[in-house]
Amino acid sequence: MSNIKLGVSLFSFSTDFVKGILTLEDCIRSAAEIGGEGFELVGASMLSTYPYANEKAVKEFKAMSDHYGIKFVSYGASADRGVTSDRDLTDEELIQSAILDIKTANKLGCEMMRVQYHLSPAAIEQLVSYAENYGVKLGVEIHNPDNPSSPKIQKYVELFEKLGSDYAGFVQDFGCFATKPNKVYWDEALENGAPLELLEMAANFRYDNVPKEEAMKKLIEAGANGAVIGALQGMYGFVQFSHKPDLEGLKQIIPHIQYCHGKFHYMHEHLEEASIPYADILKVLHESNFNGYIMSEYEASIDAVEMTRRHLQMERNILENLR
Repeated sequence: MSNIKLGVSLFSFSTDFVKGILTLEDCIRSAAEIGGEGFELVGASMLSTYPYANEKAVKEFKAMSDHYGIKFVSYGASADRGVTSDRDLTDEELIQSAILDIKTANKLGCEMMRVQYHLSPAAIEQLVSYAENYGVKLGVEIHNPDNPSSPKIQKYVELFEKLGSDYAGFVQDFGCFATKPNKVYWDEALENGAPLELLEMAANFRYDNVPKEEAMKKLIEAGANGAVIGALQGMYGFVQFSHKPDLEGLKQIIPHIQYCHGKFHYMHEHLEEASIPYADILKVLHESNFNGYIMSEYEASIDAVEMTRRHLQMERNILENLR
């Protein structure tokens, strides 16, 4: 039997946080008030002492978590090769940075940590002993344009099966299961002067798996402007979509999933995500007896708290119907 818990990635509120509209405490309070059982913090964006956690920060997070009745579940770590201006970080430097992140997650009381694919399978293998020692489960994020069956991801699967450790797995982002164009990007392209018929042409090229350069050439020949080409770049980049999302691949990796990112870009008032088939995704998780969190992760900037509330309610409704 599945045991799916619903939480909130505070990344959902990052635009309002950066603008000073919401404080960190406001973000945690809002996550609790709209029904989140737990939350994820992305250290680089919201931890004032990043990459460290001093005693003051630890006490403040515990006090806020206890006061609002919401669990600090996961720490979002970043693997940024480009932190220096003159060169990329080496693999060894990324590993040392990740070890520091594991220690920070442990101090904050987190049981899980999101890591990024810049940490290779070989790097993850070196990190597992640290994760086990500090009691922090590592999850490599599977993010659009990759999906569970991508060759890159399958290399991690091979590693996890070899290791047999509960402390190495995935964070599955739902964005890679999109079946429609991203509504926010689509609407922005229209506002910037993209002709509807050319956007539709671009979307059909994506659905038909037309190579990107060929699609761009045909669109330019048809009179595409910069707004259309910008939208096309997204369709072939981090907001890809398909008529056949890799739900079978999702089934296969569920034993390795630490938690999920419930990615969304726009929630309709009737509680439906505009491009990601949540009913299908949650059905797979439920029927596969997934036990863990889905952290709602809003990747847009308008009305973040309300959009996240809708997202949580949509998930509750779907899960209730599956029981």
